[in-house]
Amino acid sequence: MATPMTGDAHLRQVSVQRLFDDLRERTGLMWLGGRQGGNRVLSGESSAQPTIGQVGHMNFIHPFRIQILGAAELAYLRALPPAELDRSIERLFQHELVTIVVANGEAVPEVLLEKCNAQHVALFTSSQPSPVLVDVIRIYLSRVLAENTALHGVFLDVLEMGVLITGASAIGKSELGLELISRGNGLVADDIVELYRISPDTIEARCPEVLRDFLEVRGIGVLNIRTIFGETAVRPRKLLKLIVHLEDHSNEAFSDLDRLKVDATYQEVLGVQIRKVTIPVAAGRNLAVLVEAAVRNFVLNQRGIDSTKEFIDRQQKLMDDGD
Repeated sequence: MATPMTGDAHLRQVSVQRLFDDLRERTGLMWLGGRQGGNRVLSGESSAQPTIGQVGHMNFIHPFRIQILGAAELAYLRALPPAELDRSIERLFQHELVTIVVANGEAVPEVLLEKCNAQHVALFTSSQPSPVLVDVIRIYLSRVLAENTALHGVFLDVLEMGVLITGASAIGKSELGLELISRGNGLVADDIVELYRISPDTIEARCPEVLRDFLEVRGIGVLNIRTIFGETAVRPRKLLKLIVHLEDHSNEAFSDLDRLKVDATYQEVLGVQIRKVTIPVAAGRNLAVLVEAAVRNFVLNQRGIDSTKEFIDRQQKLMDDGD
C-alpha cells in the first residue's frame, strides 16, 4: 500500500500578490489601490468557515474575502446618499476582507479607493464581466488552496483514465510505467505524486516541478519521457480514478486471494474513496496488459456493466436449470 511522503494532508495559502500575478494576463486585472495589501493571504482553511466565503459578488450578510463589484453592485452604491454610501463601504471592511475587484470596467468610487489605501486592502479593476471573474477566481483558488498530500508511486494517464500505480520498492512500478508509455499512454509523475482534493469527491494528481517529465528506471537511469516519446507522452495533471497496487506473488496473503473479486476494494485518499485493484506480480505476467484490462473493466463498471456478476448469474442460471 502506498504510504504518504509528507505526513498528514495539509492546507495551502496564496498571497494576494501571487493571485494577481497568476490571473493578471487571463483576466486583465489592474492594481488600482491598496498596494501594501499584497502580502495578505487566503488559506484553504478559510473555506471550512461557513459564515465567510472565499469569493463572490458584494454581500453584506454572507461576506466574501474577495468581494467582486459588478455593474449591479456599483449601481446600488452610486444610488445611495453620501452618508449611507460611507456606511456601506465601511461594512465591506468589517470582516476578513482580503481584496476588492471592480469588474465590467466600472468607474471606482473615490471613497472606496481611499478606504482601500487607508486599510491596505488591494483594489483591482478588470474589464471582464463580474460572473466571469467570480468563476475564474473560484476555480483558481480551488486548485491552489486544495487540501493535498503526496504518495509514492507512478501516476499515468492510461486510456484517458488517471491511474496511480503503487507497490513496494523495486517491485517494478517504473518499468511498468515505461511499458505503458511505450503503448501510447501518458506519464504524469514518477516517484512522488502530489494529490490535491479540488472538490469534495475529486482528487487531482500533479508532478513536483523538479521531477516533471522524468522517469527513473533501474539499470538505465533517469529518462526524459518528453524528449524520448514526444509531447503527447506527458500530462501536466490528471484526476485520480483508479489505484493499481502491485504485490509480490510470493506474499502469503495471496493464498486467500479472491480470484473473482466479487466485492470491490477501495483506498481512502484525502477523505475520498478511490477504487483499488491489486495485481500479483510474477514472472511471465504482462503487467501492462493487465493494467489496461483493469482500466477497461473499471470503465465498464462505471457504466453499470459487471463482468463478474454476469458470470456468476450465468453459472447460477445453469445450476437452477439443472435442478
